[in-house]
Amino acid sequence: MPDRRAAQEALTRLTVDVPDWPEPGVTFKDITPVLADHHAFSAVVEALADAGRDDHGNVVVDKVVGMEARGFILAAPVALALGIGFVPVRKAGKLPREAHAVSYSLEYGEATLEVHRDAIAPGERVLLIDDVLATGGTVAATRELVEACGGVATGVAVLMELSFLDPRTVTGDLPISTLLTI
Repeated sequence: MPDRRAAQEALTRLTVDVPDWPEPGVTFKDITPVLADHHAFSAVVEALADAGRDDHGNVVVDKVVGMEARGFILAAPVALALGIGFVPVRKAGKLPREAHAVSYSLEYGEATLEVHRDAIAPGERVLLIDDVLATGGTVAATRELVEACGGVATGVAVLMELSFLDPRTVTGDLPISTLLTI
């Protein structure tokens, strides 16, 4: 629990709100100060990695998926902390080989995500990692991609959840671990 408390404190202290970015009415949560602080970044990574462990500390997932772009920054070190592989979920047109694709709505537009068809083996248990859970569309689309590969999305871990956008109505029964609820 000390990592979780340290992560929550760091997020509260270091995250910078940027109003009206990337467009009017949106408040962007800038986590770059968290990433620039070694102790804060370490605490955040360890707290997120806990979502991939059971109550005894055993790793219970086979892969960690990170959603473009800030999810990559968090998911890769989480995968290393868990001793498992990392799979990037990219924006459309960024992957060089055959991929599954899913289009979805987000808080200020629409997007398409892709994953290589062979990135997740059938039956592999997958933890999804992202920075902010806003409308839930990115998580729902990523879950679809994991399932298209034959994998099983076991949960999602995020730094922050924007509860006022009610994202859990979109993510369904997927367990969500969030370090900070706004």
